[in-house]
Formats: sequence, structure tokens, C-alpha cells
Amino acid sequence: MSTNPLSWQELADLADARFLPGDPINGATNAQARLRLFGRTEADVRVTLYRDNHAWCPYCQKIWLWLEEKQIPYRIEKVTMFCYGEKESWYKRKVPSGMLPAIELDGRIVTESDDILIALERAFGSLVYGMTDPSVIPMRQLERLLFRAWCNWLCRPANSAREEQHNREQFISVVAMVEKAASATPSDYFLDKFSTADVIFTPYVERMNASLYYYKGYSLREDNPRFAAWFDAMESRETYRGTQSDFHTHVHDLPPQMGGCWENGEPQMLVNKARVDNGDWDGLPDALFPEPESARAEALYRTVKHHANLIRVNPADDRLVDAALRCALTNMMTDGNCIPDPGSDAALRYIRDRINVPRDMSIYAARRLRSALEATAALVGDAQGTPIPFNHRRDQSPVEFARK
Repeated sequence: MSTNPLSWQELADLADARFLPGDPINGATNAQARLRLFGRTEADVRVTLYRDNHAWCPYCQKIWLWLEEKQIPYRIEKVTMFCYGEKESWYKRKVPSGMLPAIELDGRIVTESDDILIALERAFGSLVYGMTDPSVIPMRQLERLLFRAWCNWLCRPANSAREEQHNREQFISVVAMVEKAASATPSDYFLDKFSTADVIFTPYVERMNASLYYYKGYSLREDNPRFAAWFDAMESRETYRGTQSDFHTHVHDLPPQMGGCWENGEPQMLVNKARVDNGDWDGLPDALFPEPESARAEALYRTVKHHANLIRVNPADDRLVDAALRCALTNMMTDGNCIPDPGSDAALRYIRDRINVPRDMSIYAARRLRSALEATAALVGDAQGTPIPFNHRRDQSPVEFARK
């Protein structure tokens, strides 16, 4: 027997009862904060970090993670990336190049992520080993070598199977070099303890793990023991989990940023792609730490908070989306059997495909919400939502969500 969907008020009451959001200013690392104090006062703030709205920018993640690890009080100003909207005029007046990230440190603007880290080290000290430490410099060079091999494989369409295989082998050969370098230390990090070296590797290694799994059928984390150990060690850090994204977010935000990401069409790649896009999302090698008990409650809280805008931007009829979304949330929280109206399948999958981690919620909360949306959509049909753009992400323009 089908159950009726809970009302928005009932869902809001349930969200408040099940999930108590942490303190965004002094609590755990989170994508929603506009100010981070770590128990200090606003008078201690010397840094403003300018980063993208959606937490997609890899270089922004590098600075964000460093500040969180060092617990430097800072403000956050969020800026629109070109791929999903028009950059704010106030930011272009402050940073004429429009580059992200940037920081304002004691009134001085600094751009370029490496220069930013060096400036922060001069002001606040290094994160164990600094940017110019003799142990860090070779790791920085190795990270750039890995980055270039990744771009060559992912972002340039191969003209033949032979060229595709060559690009794969070139990347794997650099991975072996990184594995060997990491094996020289007894810790699971790139040096003998967590340091700047790990901060430098984090953003693009995370994106390599996602993009190669999806577009090439290759699992960086599962196929390389030292990378597997490194990911496990990173996921033990609350600071990293707060900045960490998931496969679904990365594989669809990267193409317009990178100029394209190219599938190889191999059987494993097709299996991986279908799983990332349509589920089952449990067990994907984007996050392997234990699922928090609060995952469903967090997903509910964040969705209820933004439900009006979620309904408004959906291509389907507002009343259809409203009822279908409440049905999916009811199923997620009660293990019920709430069947939405015909035509709800495409509307629910449109939302499923546009959940962003960590902008909207953490990885496991997103898994629970995606799973509920997909399971509820499957009750009425197999229609898909409007396709995700490949050349831009204007469907994610933050202007839409700034409207009341």
C-alpha cells in the first residue's frame, strides 16, 4: 500500500529532531562557513580566502585545507567560476585577472596557490614541512609530473587504441614513481608525517581518482597500495573530509574546467560510468571511511532548507516536483513506500544528478539522498532528467539560488 508524503512542516520537524548542525565557525571543517575562528575572535582574523561557490576549484581546496589544518582564523568570500556563471564585478575590481583562489593577507592580495602558501607560511609558519623544504620540493615536482600525465590521458582524445594504451601506460609509469617515493617513508602520508606535501597532492589526486574511474575504467585508489593507504589516512582527518568531494560531483564538474574529459569506451569504463551516474553508490572508492549515523538526517536537513529553490529551478512542473521530492524524502526517512505521480521520474533524477559534494552536503549524506531519489523515481519510470552540460555548467549558476 502506498503511503502519503510527509508535508514540508513535518519534514522540517523531523530534520530538526534528527540533525543538529555543527557550529560552522568553530566546529568541523565545512563548505557552508563564511567565517572560521577555531575558538578565537574576529579580531584575530588576518586572512580572507576567496574561493569558488561550489567548492569545485582544486587550487582553492589546497588553500582551504592548509588553513583548516593550521587553524588560522579566516573569512571566506565565495566567487562564481566562469564555467557556471558570470564572475562578480566586485571581485574583478579586487582581482582584475579574476583568478581563483586569492587571499587578502593583512590587506595585501595574493594570487596563485603556490605563492599563497608561501605567503601564509611566512605569516604563520609552515605545516610541518614548508614549500621550499628540501623534502617537499621533489614531491612538488612529482605532483606536477603526475598532473601532466593525467591531463594527457584524460583531456586529449586518442586517435587510436594504440595511442590510448600509450597514454595509459605513461600515466601508470608516473604513478609507480609516486608509489616508490611514498614507500620511502614509514607513514601513510607522502613524507614521514602529514605535511604541506599532502596538501599539494590532495586536490588533483582526488580528481584523478574520480575522473579515471569514470572516463577510463581505471581505479587509482584500488589498484595502487600506497595511494590506497594515503586515501585511508586522509579520510581519517576531519579537515580533509570537510573539503572532500565525491565521484559524481567531480566527473561532471571537470569537463568544462579542463576543456573536456574523454571516455575510452572500454567495458570496465562503461560499468563504472553507469554506477557513478545511476548507482549503486555504496562502496565506490571515493569514500571508504565508516558512514556517519547522521547521513540521512543531514541530507534531509539540507534539502528541506533549500527545497523552495530546488523546486523552482527544476524543469518540471513545480507542484509535481514538490510532491515527488517530499515523497523521496519520506521514503528516505521512514523506509516507506510513497509512490509519486507519473512524470516524477525525470524530475527526481534531475535533482539526483545535481547534488554537489561538499557544497550541498557531505559524501554519505549525498549517497543517501541520491539513493532515495533514484529508488523513488524507479517506482514510476526510467525517464532521465535534463542532461548535464559538458561544455559549461550554467545549470549550476549560483545566481539562481541567491534569489528568494
